[in-house]
Amino acid sequence: MATYILRRLVSTIAVMAMVGIFVFLLVRLAPGDPAEFIAGDAATPQMVAGIREQLGLNEPLPVQFMHWSMKIIRGDFGTSILTGRPVIQLISQRLEPTISLAILTMFVSVTIGVSFGILAAWRAGALVDRVLTAFSALGFSVPVFVVGFFLVYFFAMRMNWLPVQGYKLLGGGLGPWIVHLILPTIALSVAYVAFIARVTRASMLEVLSEDYMRTAAAKGATPYAMLFHHALKNAGVPILTVIGISFAYLIGGVVLTETVFNIPGIGRLVVDAINTRDYPIIQSVLILTSGLYVLINLAIDLTYTLVDPRIRY
Repeated sequence: MATYILRRLVSTIAVMAMVGIFVFLLVRLAPGDPAEFIAGDAATPQMVAGIREQLGLNEPLPVQFMHWSMKIIRGDFGTSILTGRPVIQLISQRLEPTISLAILTMFVSVTIGVSFGILAAWRAGALVDRVLTAFSALGFSVPVFVVGFFLVYFFAMRMNWLPVQGYKLLGGGLGPWIVHLILPTIALSVAYVAFIARVTRASMLEVLSEDYMRTAAAKGATPYAMLFHHALKNAGVPILTVIGISFAYLIGGVVLTETVFNIPGIGRLVVDAINTRDYPIIQSVLILTSGLYVLINLAIDLTYTLVDPRIRY
């Protein structure tokens, strides 16, 4: 196990190096010039050239990449081009809304999605199975911003039950914090609930058709023991895999959801940085989220041994 973890960590370094090159080139080669944005419409070419020289944007791309990568290795994510504040400070100020929304979304998605999948597999072919299957197909097809606008219109504007937008810090009280996250969490969870439910149903159906499940039923095993002790444990590897994949979708979904509900999180920070061509913020967020995703995949791989004792590394 220790050797496997060491090999994965070494490969992670190579993966992050490739991600760094891709992120750097993607941002640098995108249309738009931050120097022109900072200088304004009335700026002269000399003013724009001076700003480009001050920001180091007039240097060759390999030189810019070398300077940027060395700072990243030292843990220095640079300063914002527009505000002049450290990027890590700007990111840390936006972490709580994004982390809160992500944790609640995954909790709701995994809890409801796995439950729906188990119920649909247990009642395969029945009405409840057809209803849950239809919901899964619909939930996975509707974009998150469409669900978000519908929730805002119905529950916030028509019924006036929940706030339309905004975010309240957890330090200000649990009630206001969770009330402002109900609609964003529901909007973001719909697709993940459908995705996890479909995979759970398929995995459970495959396991329930095995010979040892019929043997367990013949020996008088209760439905609870058959579903949760035998079937769910043996179907756990695909379910864990799809939960890990959901984090990749979550990164894009958070950006849209924070924009719809005006939540001041990492997603809004990235959108604002893209609009203003603030390279350091865009690059830093992409690098950090990529590293997080790689570590999550490693954690998912390691948990396979807990679900299936036959897996050894």
